[in-house]
Amino acid sequence: MWAFFKDVLLDPEFHRKRKFLQRVALFQGISRHEFGHLFQCLVPRSYAPGEILFLEGDVGRALFILESGHVEVARRGPNGEPVRLAILNPGDYFGEMSLLDDRPRMATGAAMEPVRVFFLYKADLEKLVRQVPHIGAALMTHLAMLLAARLRALTDKSPLSLASTVKAANELNRL
Repeated sequence: MWAFFKDVLLDPEFHRKRKFLQRVALFQGISRHEFGHLFQCLVPRSYAPGEILFLEGDVGRALFILESGHVEVARRGPNGEPVRLAILNPGDYFGEMSLLDDRPRMATGAAMEPVRVFFLYKADLEKLVRQVPHIGAALMTHLAMLLAARLRALTDKSPLSLASTVKAANELNRL
């Protein structure tokens, strides 16, 4: 066990990844020393330009953390044509809803250039919550705050009631 931590702590790649991830909003509240646990759960992957990271309608099983490159997120419009929703930048994370439910993805993500991401799978987050509760709680708290902010943004645009919130959410789902 000591050899594992010694290798990780002396590894320059570990320090580079830790510095990057410390700047990602999702990981605020996680101490420098706790990143070793987090790294065991993150899976790196690279994509070529034009390659699809995820498809609208597929069931999501992981959150993506964008380390480099840009990702276009688009959704099928009423006539089947793609409608751009966002261009994501390094440091952005996306697909967080897949950590909370088993519903299909609401959009498609495609690499606009060479892209490198880290995956955080739902099963690994659940393992973190059990084994290192502080890290799991920090991540879940941040996700709850993000979802609350999105819900507030929806309700700020319409009368504040459960019915209007559901209606606004349904309208977003139709886009």
